Amino acid sequence: MITCKNISLPVFLFALAIGAAAQTKINSYSLLNQKVDQYEKAEWNIDISGAFKNPYDQKEVMLDMLLTSPSGKPLTLPCYFEKDNLWKARFTPQEAGKYSYVFKISNVNQSQETVPASFTSKATNKTGFLHKNDLWTFRFDNGKLFREIGENVAWESRSREIDKWTYDYLLPTLSKNGANFFRTWMCYWNMPLEFKKVANSKRYTNTNEYYHPQAIQKMDELVNKCDSLGLYFMLSIDWHGLLMQGWGWRNSNYNQVNGGPAKDPADFFTMQAAQDMYKNKLRYLVGRWGYSPNVAVWEFFNEVDNSAFTRNDSIIIPLATIAQWHLEMSRYLKDIDPYHHLVSTSISHRDIIGMNSIPYIDFNQKHIYKHTEKIPSIYPEYIQTYNKPYVIGEFGYRWEDDDPKYGDKWDFDYKRGLWYGMFSPTPILPMTWWWELFDTRNMTPYFNGVREINDKMLQAGKGSFEKVAVESGTIESYGLKCGDTFFVYLLNNNDTIDRSAINIKIPNGNYKVLAFTPATRTYRTITATVDKDGLKPLSIELVGKGELVLIVSNK
Repeated sequence: MITCKNISLPVFLFALAIGAAAQTKINSYSLLNQKVDQYEKAEWNIDISGAFKNPYDQKEVMLDMLLTSPSGKPLTLPCYFEKDNLWKARFTPQEAGKYSYVFKISNVNQSQETVPASFTSKATNKTGFLHKNDLWTFRFDNGKLFREIGENVAWESRSREIDKWTYDYLLPTLSKNGANFFRTWMCYWNMPLEFKKVANSKRYTNTNEYYHPQAIQKMDELVNKCDSLGLYFMLSIDWHGLLMQGWGWRNSNYNQVNGGPAKDPADFFTMQAAQDMYKNKLRYLVGRWGYSPNVAVWEFFNEVDNSAFTRNDSIIIPLATIAQWHLEMSRYLKDIDPYHHLVSTSISHRDIIGMNSIPYIDFNQKHIYKHTEKIPSIYPEYIQTYNKPYVIGEFGYRWEDDDPKYGDKWDFDYKRGLWYGMFSPTPILPMTWWWELFDTRNMTPYFNGVREINDKMLQAGKGSFEKVAVESGTIESYGLKCGDTFFVYLLNNNDTIDRSAINIKIPNGNYKVLAFTPATRTYRTITATVDKDGLKPLSIELVGKGELVLIVSNK
């Protein structure tokens, strides 16, 4: 009911007319694709009239695409504001067949739906999106299994670094050398989506826009590039520096000083206004880039524990609030993401009570430096306690810097860390840090050998991995049975030659043994003797810091 007082009828009618003209309205929309294919992006332009203070704030205005899949599954896709009156929808069909849909726009005063429309998705042989499978692998929509092999490429070269270390250079190098995965950050010097002021970068400039237009463009380019290269990546949406009393917090959009809702970093996790602001960003991420299967994982934070603790391990942000925030945000993200991308977050080395048990976080992860030898023992501990996959998101010989004087030690650490992951229950092999150093040292081709064995394991076992006992004297060893094929990794941690007898606990059979040298990707046959008790011990010689993969299969 409208009540008017001391207003003449002509003035009142004029005011109603002005209000009606300012109402939000969907004027038209158009599908830009000539055809729609399964697991490929379809895109719509939607023309909307209305005046918005902040079109990125879903409490002010929200546009959704409501779909019904060919199998009858209801889907809700967040759409996003582009510019002026232009909004967009980007949708990737996971089913082949006829989809029906409407667009619905809502604000505080009204909602409007378009008349129903439809499109037909043509079946393809693409794999689709990645999802949880078991402790060892992820699974694509089409059922194909996947283990992720790669490294951190957290940012493109900063102002003080060599210009060549860009996505355009580093990602094709990874792809052609067998890697299929990498991890990268959003921060104030790399894809600074929520930073108006940037630093330490020659490719981004300051802006007054709500979301940084150059960051948006770079993310668009990155997603397209990964699609063309067949690379998948984990996007770290924020890094711990956002909430530390330094450059990050001083220039954060969440800081009251910069017009945000929070007076200090602790408020970021507890204030409803700060949570609403973050949810707006999640909605934008899903709407704009969620269509891409190559965005394999949404990672909330890089090393969130470094925001909660001081260097002396004093707690400055209550840990319970951080865990509760992750529960709320992961639940919200799962609700709004129609593709159900994998979701994670990470710590440096200090666990946050409650965070490893959050049901909407698909795998837990931590970072290991200076203790790569501990990686194999980490997985069983966390898996037994929390019953979900565990990932080493960063590892390296040092965290302080990439001083080349430690180059040989870095290389040794790089190689063994990958194999520790290969022979452990994890869907993502440990990811090295200091990508610039390893590029300079020409270590990237090493991924080829790791990928070669990974593919053989998946082919032989079709996703089956079973631990096998190995006795190897002073040589470090790990064994797996994949289907009917046995794989054994051998590592000489010493600087001198080691000759040891390798006893693989496998049953009697008619076996052949191949020895694979990862660095050169060469094979040689090893003479194997079999008796009633099984495979007799093999005599193996490894040079100092040498490694070998044995492949034992039926003749």
